Amino acid sequence: MADPIVVMKRYELKYLLDGRQTAFLKNRLEGHMALDAYGRTSIASLYYDTPDRRLIRTSLEKPAFKEKVRLRSYGLASEESPVFLELKRKTFDVVYKRRVQTTVPLVKKFFEGGGDICAAGQINREITYFRDYYQTLAPACLIIYDREAYYENGGDLRLTIDHHPRYRVQELDLCRSMEGISLLPEGHTILEIKVQQAMPLWLTALLDEGRIYKSSFSKYGEAYKRELANAGKERNYRYV
Repeated sequence: MADPIVVMKRYELKYLLDGRQTAFLKNRLEGHMALDAYGRTSIASLYYDTPDRRLIRTSLEKPAFKEKVRLRSYGLASEESPVFLELKRKTFDVVYKRRVQTTVPLVKKFFEGGGDICAAGQINREITYFRDYYQTLAPACLIIYDREAYYENGGDLRLTIDHHPRYRVQELDLCRSMEGISLLPEGHTILEIKVQQAMPLWLTALLDEGRIYKSSFSKYGEAYKRELANAGKERNYRYV
């Protein structure tokens, strides 16, 4: 987390796991991958969107190309602590991510039109262009989860398990709390496999043995659909 500027290109595959599958996976990872030094870490990602939620609506249509921007903190943020502004694009299952280290006040100023987010040349131009293109970006949804990250010695394989994913659409501030509405039943987790090349055969066999199958689950997408459903119920109630 020390680098202020990061560029990533990789494949990202998602899976939904129940409690049994999660325990099976963690047990079978021993000898192949190791838990990173941070252990289980609470992560908060504040997604920006237009007032009509153009970005998430487009994403849910599953186009060949989609993009989003979010502000991420590791643990509860403060006005002075480092946070990471990420521009994430996905095309044909390949994920491209631009990420810069910044602070909450600087990001607020940036989305209000206050100049550049960093002095990083091409990355700065891409993030600024994204902001100016959509024009009305503002905090839309806060996604929070408790992550365990595993790495492969000498390889590019990375695997994460997200526990207790949750969200909120009020108090959209990384400095407030890590509380939110649960997105999955208790004990269920989200597995993400991130690799630059092909998945190793041992991991393919492990997933098959555990009956762990690929899913298209999106945390922000699920939160958006939940809020749409809740809004529909409220409208129906008013007209009963």
